[in-house]
Amino acid sequence: MLRFDINLAMTLTDVPPLARFQRAADLGFGAVEFFWPADGNVDALVAAKEDAGVEVALFNMNAGDMAAGDRGFLSHPARRDWWREAMLAAVDLAERLGCRRIHAVAGTRLPELARAAQIDCAVENLLWALPHLERAGVVATVEALNVYDAPGFLLSRMDDMLAICRAVDAPQVRCQYDLYHMQRMEGNLIPTIRQHIDWIGHVQIADAPDRHQPGSGEINFRNVLAALEAAGYTGSIGLEYVPRGTVEESLAWLPRAARRQAAPSDLRLWEGA
Repeated sequence: MLRFDINLAMTLTDVPPLARFQRAADLGFGAVEFFWPADGNVDALVAAKEDAGVEVALFNMNAGDMAAGDRGFLSHPARRDWWREAMLAAVDLAERLGCRRIHAVAGTRLPELARAAQIDCAVENLLWALPHLERAGVVATVEALNVYDAPGFLLSRMDDMLAICRAVDAPQVRCQYDLYHMQRMEGNLIPTIRQHIDWIGHVQIADAPDRHQPGSGEINFRNVLAALEAAGYTGSIGLEYVPRGTVEESLAWLPRAARRQAAPSDLRLWEGA
């Protein structure tokens, strides 16, 4: 059976940030994911999570000033010390939350450096982080983003993620496979899942090309989710889309009873979703 969580930063934007934990619980979700809090107030975040009684499937570590265009510093040699302090803070938060997945946001291309140098920096940082991740029982994920929404991002294809994960070669580092981004970049979702399931540590979903809910675009989610289940994926599937209509309307494809756990056959895709 597949397990689902809902993204607080992108999908539940109809209430203030801290209220989104309870909003997720009220919608029937037992788990959430989110971006690092812009105000840095992790104490309030932990309290909101505890009050709502939800689990945290994954969160993005501090990626810098997102409003100013920062997209993480995993691969930026000049920000190595900053990144390592941020990773320690993320591991500490993961332990407080009982979370087992941290998205180590890769960062943008630096024109003054060879791409290989940035990949090497990412690998070195993750190797440095391994003892801390292992101690906390946490997996760090790396994600590829499509070049249309995130021009200049370092990673844009499955092979980019695999290059880093294979170089680190440890169970604490895995790929974050976002069906929306990968459909826009290279398609072949089902063959990729079948071939690389052992390297996939977290999955996120939105339909392509407009990043709305499943059933609103071109991806055959019933088949893709069935492939994930058949391949033995046991992680969470994060709903990271921009709702078309109200949040409730955008969830018509995922019945309330299935929001914690479901099989592809339980979903209402293409049945009025």
